[in-house]
Amino acid sequence: MPDRTTAPDDETERGDPAGPPRSVIDRALSIIGTFQGGRVRQTLSDISRRTGLPIATCYRIVQRLAEWGALERDADGRYNIGLRLWEVASMAPRSVGLQRLARPYMQDLYETTGYACHLAIREGLELVSIERFQSPRRPVRRPLVGGRYPLHATAIGMVLLAHAPVEVQDAVMARGLDAYTTRTYTDADVLRRVLDDIRRTGFAVSDRQVDEVHVGFAAPVRGADGSVVAAVSLALDEQGVDAKNVIHLVRLTATSISRALVAAGFGLADA
Repeated sequence: MPDRTTAPDDETERGDPAGPPRSVIDRALSIIGTFQGGRVRQTLSDISRRTGLPIATCYRIVQRLAEWGALERDADGRYNIGLRLWEVASMAPRSVGLQRLARPYMQDLYETTGYACHLAIREGLELVSIERFQSPRRPVRRPLVGGRYPLHATAIGMVLLAHAPVEVQDAVMARGLDAYTTRTYTDADVLRRVLDDIRRTGFAVSDRQVDEVHVGFAAPVRGADGSVVAAVSLALDEQGVDAKNVIHLVRLTATSISRALVAAGFGLADA
């Protein structure tokens, strides 16, 4: 009987005997998906372990991805995302178009305050970071551009969650609210009240809910149709700052980005 894990043209493979067959596309996407969370360079063994794919199958698909340009192999034999995949991804309007329009206003906010400035969108039940500015004198380990993070703890995440559909909010709370510090909102009823306040006031504050140092301030960014398409934030690493002034600057930046999006028609169905 032929070994389906090494057959060159097989359409499906059963990685878990109790699970459904996995198509070639599923396996290729799972391989590309391992390059997240700060994993920039990986060995073939790393990819095989993280996808659960047999090493021979993983090798064959990785080679095909490298031939197309989705992955590249460096001199040490490790793989990283290839230039061609980046070229394709650069056409995504939700991230790159938004990033391009927002960048000048984010840079102004960063240069005015000196604090880390962050732009993110919601994807499913998580936020995806798409741009940030930070000072080398005030390094912030997270978020990484392209990284995915929970919605319930950061100011920018809570803004996105506050303006998400009710079913998204329910799903986020149903799967559990992890505590990162003693200040993190872990009670769904409390979080719902906070989300109500965010919608009413137009901004969110996260006071050391992710770590014991940073206080985040965030405001929503709206597209041409009026819906919230992103959020922008500042992360402060010191106490005693005039919160009202910071909130004003963050909201002003969000409004400026929103106006740029409206002028560009960003967010319209036919844009």
